[in-house]
Amino acid sequence: MLNDPGSFRDPAGVVLHIDNKIYRTVTPFGAEQYEFVRNSGLLDELVQENLLVSYKEIDPNSIHYNFKDKISYLLEHQKLDFISYPYEWPFSVLQAAALLHLKIHLKALEKGITLSDATAFNVQFDGSRPVFIDHLSFRRYREGELWYGHRQFCEEFLNPLLFQALCGIPHNAWYRSSLDGITANDLNTLLPWYRKCSLNVFFHVTLHAYFQSKYHGHQAQAKIPSRKLPLITFKKMLIGLHDWIKKMKVPMGNSSIWEDYSKNTIYRSDETKEKQIFIRNYIESIKPKVIWDLGCNTGEYSFNCLDSGAKLVIGFDGDTNVLDIAFLKARKENKSFLPLYMDITNPSPSQGWAEIERQGLTKRQKPDGLLALALLHHLAIGRNIPLQDAVNWIVDLAPTGVIEFVPKNDPMVKKLLALREDIFPNYTEVNFTNFLNKKARVIKEKILTKEGRKLLWYDRQ
Repeated sequence: MLNDPGSFRDPAGVVLHIDNKIYRTVTPFGAEQYEFVRNSGLLDELVQENLLVSYKEIDPNSIHYNFKDKISYLLEHQKLDFISYPYEWPFSVLQAAALLHLKIHLKALEKGITLSDATAFNVQFDGSRPVFIDHLSFRRYREGELWYGHRQFCEEFLNPLLFQALCGIPHNAWYRSSLDGITANDLNTLLPWYRKCSLNVFFHVTLHAYFQSKYHGHQAQAKIPSRKLPLITFKKMLIGLHDWIKKMKVPMGNSSIWEDYSKNTIYRSDETKEKQIFIRNYIESIKPKVIWDLGCNTGEYSFNCLDSGAKLVIGFDGDTNVLDIAFLKARKENKSFLPLYMDITNPSPSQGWAEIERQGLTKRQKPDGLLALALLHHLAIGRNIPLQDAVNWIVDLAPTGVIEFVPKNDPMVKKLLALREDIFPNYTEVNFTNFLNKKARVIKEKILTKEGRKLLWYDRQ
């Protein structure tokens, strides 16, 4: 048994991992609110609409576990195959999560229920579909109450989206170093004056920044009880935010060479087909549930995996533009594909409280297989990672995979070396093969181009 490291702040209950299943306790502290929300039918409606992870109440004695604290209910949750975090989401993924949160809150208010908080970490993704995961975030609405989660929603959803939509800068690095998101003060300082002329920006950013600067701590809290927010105004605020966020787009000027690369591939059509066939044979042979696609770009080969039988593909890339393209395509085609922002040379670490609240990449999941296509040369030559270290790291991630070797005479490697000295005498196919053979058994290989690009299907020894 393991307490979920990210579930410890709520006295109403905690999440437990027991025998590869997910459970949530409901303590006496949270029982009354849970009963009210459950009896309203809201939770079941949200589950039926695929907006909330499914759950069922079970007898605590049925799992043969000695609970440390008294509990009133025990819920068994649907288990998601991968947990991701907001600082890994490209713009369109964070946008989808924000819209889900607002949609759920509006549905809750119709039943006299509100959300006690507005953290982005309560949203996860089932493939490309956002889904809410915290059944205890719901409580009875009190007439005239303020939206106490407004500031948190702005910091964890709205401000990171505005940071990219208005400043043209992806939110990921900032969010990763500040798990509470981006404050109104910081965003207001960064925005040029003409961006603040928008009524929405003024209300949700500039005015927030003003009050945060004017009032601090208990001073600000002391003013809250005397203020009332009519329910109709509350709903209009949520609807306004939903409509505004839905219209947000990444600035068109944020083009990327890798987005162009995906459109203008060096492969001829027959070579592309051979690559797709190779990957299809790999997927059909290993029959994976989860595949990681390292350097997924716009997801061409991730979709190839799904079409060949993979149940879920998690893609990683350091370019948010191509990730947005990939995610929007996955949503449109209802594909079980989640593209995430990740610098492969600096993957998400374990961090937060006690350095375990948000788990590092490799602690969250071990995939059944992976793709590392046109990636190795970027690590070894583009980022100066020793070739053997790069091979070892990739192979250690999954028991099997497909890795692509790109030789120095390839046009893309020549581009990497065009403006720098070639200090990579060890970057050769012979060395690569030797390093791979020390870690794994090569099942099949295929030369793709006249320059010698090669695919290798390996099985870790």
